[in-house]
Amino acid sequence: MNINFLDKFLKIIMSPKVFSYTLIWLIVLVFFGTIAQKDIGLYASQMKYFSSFYFLFLGFIPLPGGRLVLLLMTINLFSSMFKRNLWQLKKIGIVIVHLGGLLLLVGGGLTAYFSSEGNMVIAEGEATNYVDDYHNMELAFVNNSLKDSIEYTVVDESLLYEGSRFQIFDEGPEIYVISNIKNVRIENRISPADSIYKGLLEKFVLLPKRPEAENTQNRPALIYKIEGTSNRSDGIYGLFLGQGLNDPFKIKDQIFHSEYRRERTYVPFDIQLIDFEKVMHPGTNVAKSFSSDVNLIENDIPRRTLIKMNEPLRHKGYTFFQASFIDDSEIETTVLATVKNYGRLFPYISSIIMSIGLLIHLLLMMPKMVKGKPK
Repeated sequence: MNINFLDKFLKIIMSPKVFSYTLIWLIVLVFFGTIAQKDIGLYASQMKYFSSFYFLFLGFIPLPGGRLVLLLMTINLFSSMFKRNLWQLKKIGIVIVHLGGLLLLVGGGLTAYFSSEGNMVIAEGEATNYVDDYHNMELAFVNNSLKDSIEYTVVDESLLYEGSRFQIFDEGPEIYVISNIKNVRIENRISPADSIYKGLLEKFVLLPKRPEAENTQNRPALIYKIEGTSNRSDGIYGLFLGQGLNDPFKIKDQIFHSEYRRERTYVPFDIQLIDFEKVMHPGTNVAKSFSSDVNLIENDIPRRTLIKMNEPLRHKGYTFFQASFIDDSEIETTVLATVKNYGRLFPYISSIIMSIGLLIHLLLMMPKMVKGKPK
């Protein structure tokens, strides 16, 4: 009985109908995911419909998301390779097409789980070696008391939920997250603040407002409490993205400040902006094209290169696109969209493999087609 059940299960998994149904469901997801972008934004739509294993329809009906559908397609395509009647000389073209499709799905999985994207912001004459994530945040505690360097202690976003408690040092003070605000508005205090509020919160209040449809347009904020510094630094602190002034506090006779910033990914080289150049449309303030003349510095050896629109820089798995710029009267700043895609080559390779498979299948079928052609 168990053997019969297993045979039936494998027969269903290997069935071409599974691939067809999952493909139809992907079309449905693309349709509704595209429509939803108008109301919830591109990122939220992507996370709900395509980057999830399931999502809730009407708030309570679970439906398969993009990742689950692609996983089923991969299992179906992989299991179909074990069909005995497939491994024949006359079907070698079909086998190659199956292998190309399977490689494409594997590449998509690698991209979904291991790839990252963000931007690198560099002012003229300066260099940087990190990429700011588009969506994820982090809390950094910066030690300003060191003479020859600056020490960072970084807390990942997964620990910054409301009610979270953690310590950043052994036997150090405890950090308690009071509020994690996705989009904040900043207002002046009407009355004097209690003594428990420190720094920014002495004069301002951080209040939540409705998140924007596009996640990158939100200004996230964090309110947390420090307990156990054994000095007057105990209290409630507030931070928001892009905050200019830092609120210092003391821990174990050392001066710290905290930053709420985009999650940083450090790269094993520096990029220095030598010159940023833009060409404007005649009579307008709209840029027609712009480019960055940069030094790629690795092992203290600079290599000069030009990053232009549609002509990115690729190095060590990272791709730097000329995305935009920050126009300042004093200094120009470039914004490089940065992508690390582990599955970047898979679509090209799989397309070549599938094309070869189709060509071989067509050549093998040609004699039969010519023979069967009526005279």
